[in-house]
Amino acid sequence: MLRLALALALGFTLVGLSGVAADDKKDDKKKTVEGKLVCSKCKLSETEKCGNAVVVKEKVDGKEKEVTYYLEDKGQAEKYHKCTGEKDVKVTGKVVEKDKKKYIQDAKVEDAKKTVGAGS
Repeated sequence: MLRLALALALGFTLVGLSGVAADDKKDDKKKTVEGKLVCSKCKLSETEKCGNAVVVKEKVDGKEKEVTYYLEDKGQAEKYHKCTGEKDVKVTGKVVEKDKKKYIQDAKVEDAKKTVGAGS
């Protein structure tokens, strides 16, 4: 009986730990980028409809380059959309790559100039 109880306890512990490991892997793809929020149609001329993109300076192959992250959102209907001009933002979300382009899903867009803890 003691062996059975011990085996069950060990089994539940392993199942619980494997669930934590799976959750960690989900968060591995979440990324925060800071850059300029621009319209993917009006500013970048890369899409047929207005959409949101963040242009970020990153090191690629040892050189600093501009990398564009396209936001998978409601495009022009988003309150943060900028058809003209640009805005400094910080975007957090799940980064996926499709057709050699980077996309951010479930994006949380914040003004990059906000200070930590302000207004909370």
